[in-house]
Amino acid sequence: MFSTVLVANRGEIACRVFRTCRELGLGTVAVYSDADENALHARVADAAVRLPGAAPAETYLRGDLIVKAAVAAGADAVHPGYGFLSENADFARAVLDAGLGWIGPPPAAIEAMASKTRAKELLGLAPLDEVTEADLPVLVKAAAGGGGRGMRIVRRLDDLSAALEGARAEAASAFGDGEVFVEPYVEHGRHVEVQVLADAHGTVWALGTRDCSLQRRHQKVIEEAPAPGLTPALAEELRALAVRAARAVDYVGAGTVEFLVAHDRAHFLEMNTRLQVEHPVTEMIYGIDLVAEQIRIAEGAVLADAPPQARGHAVEARLYAEDPSRDWAPQTGRLHRLTAPDGIRLDTGYTDGDDIGVHYDPMLAKAVAHAPTRAEAIRRLAGALEHTTLHGPVTNRELLIRSLRHEEFTSARMDTGFYDRHLAALTAPAPDPHAPLAAALADAHGRSRFGGWRNMPAQPQVKRYEMAGREHEVRYTHTREGLRADGVRVVHADGSAVVLEADGVRRRYDVARYGDRVYVNTTALTALPRFPDPTTQQAPGSLLAPMPGTVVRLADGLVTGSGVRAGEPIVWLEAMKMQHVIAAPATGVLTALPVTPGQQVEVGALLAVVEETDPEGTRGTARATTHEDQPGGHR
Repeated sequence: MFSTVLVANRGEIACRVFRTCRELGLGTVAVYSDADENALHARVADAAVRLPGAAPAETYLRGDLIVKAAVAAGADAVHPGYGFLSENADFARAVLDAGLGWIGPPPAAIEAMASKTRAKELLGLAPLDEVTEADLPVLVKAAAGGGGRGMRIVRRLDDLSAALEGARAEAASAFGDGEVFVEPYVEHGRHVEVQVLADAHGTVWALGTRDCSLQRRHQKVIEEAPAPGLTPALAEELRALAVRAARAVDYVGAGTVEFLVAHDRAHFLEMNTRLQVEHPVTEMIYGIDLVAEQIRIAEGAVLADAPPQARGHAVEARLYAEDPSRDWAPQTGRLHRLTAPDGIRLDTGYTDGDDIGVHYDPMLAKAVAHAPTRAEAIRRLAGALEHTTLHGPVTNRELLIRSLRHEEFTSARMDTGFYDRHLAALTAPAPDPHAPLAAALADAHGRSRFGGWRNMPAQPQVKRYEMAGREHEVRYTHTREGLRADGVRVVHADGSAVVLEADGVRRRYDVARYGDRVYVNTTALTALPRFPDPTTQQAPGSLLAPMPGTVVRLADGLVTGSGVRAGEPIVWLEAMKMQHVIAAPATGVLTALPVTPGQQVEVGALLAVVEETDPEGTRGTARATTHEDQPGGHR
């Protein structure tokens, strides 16, 4: 039996595995990059070993350094988590060759299934060798890894070359393997998968189905178990195919077989030879700990002849530090507070005060609810997200709540095109109109404690806030009888809570402030100065970095003075393992290009300036607009 487990991963999954290890009485070892020196997973482990550098290729993709770390720290087993090296057969072999236990499938099974091209061949399927107009639309896909990286939908043959190039670059950066392939793209399909668990003695469990159809950029956002709306015959077919795939490669451990389901037909996608991000929904309906089962199987345990009976329904939502209204742009910054209400499971790799950086996936946490029925689980999760305290970078929290309550989802009629159809409506600003007033009143009370307001004559006070991309001006009066605001009765106000009454209805607003950033319940605002600073104005046509990241490429041959066309890519940024393209907002002349490949930039940094020209070639001014994820980027 094992005594100490090193997790060859970071963030949420490392913390998740450590939790089970502690419950089993196992010691824990973390590895961390320089960017993760103060990360939660490095702090909660019994021991931690540094991997010099920050980029994945220097750290979490260096199997040799991770094996050395395990030996140096006295670990006798390695758990790969998901992503990074979790589906790398050479890494699995290196772990075993070092005399360590491998908490994962045999290397030969990883080789057979981790490459999606070889997996299809094993099951009698094959990717497209040549693509014609008749084959469109097609999907360019990384042969290794997952999580939506290295994937592009191609609807025009002219876009295929750029899609292949972008997918290869992204796959190589994320997985250390730039192999990609092309397959037909199934429109309006549902993403359904089967969790398998197999021991080394010939027993294979098919632990029901999961639906993961709500995706952005081919990366899952909301998952549930069991998959709703499947006929009994189709559900049984999926389970049988999953068991067949596992037995075909003598699989051992936890794995997932994924399908696209359309018109009651199943189309095999791939087998992930690792634990999935969404494994908690299966754990909750079966009442088991999949990580504990992985460890026991690696120690030689025998599974029972049949899995336990599933009970109820579970739904999971992934909280990402990203802005869905800005093409899912990743966000960075300080996570001031993250607290979920009782009654749901929250798996996270962050805690209050942690910084969200640019190097890794932007997922903050997974929120999971379990209930006797699907409708109850959905309602419980949506309500819990609504009452979660989340102070920090912009997130997709509001999108998750609206998605869970959308009629297409509640009626189980969703498919993988859900966000293509509904994103604009789901991200339309709907802030609480009284949030700026609550912020201003809390701020006024906080400053009144110093006595400055008490001796001043009653006169209107003005505060300005940015909320949902728009400026809001608030006016209120501080009198001897208290604070007054037009149309709203101020029932109570202090520095952290305000109670307002409008049209006979009282509502409480909890207020927290961190510098100029203010949070009023679930609404985020930015306090604006009374008089704007003219030095912050940018030149017309400025293209600014929409997020912190690394400049990985400039358009070939582009120099100051070059002519550019509207929509033409200028700069490629990489942030959180995704590539983003900054394109010309208008046809014109490039008058500034102050960045170079390899340069780190902060959000708002100047990347380029395009001076617009009219159709006759006369120079004007281009709108300062960024276009992200054009062909060659990630979409």
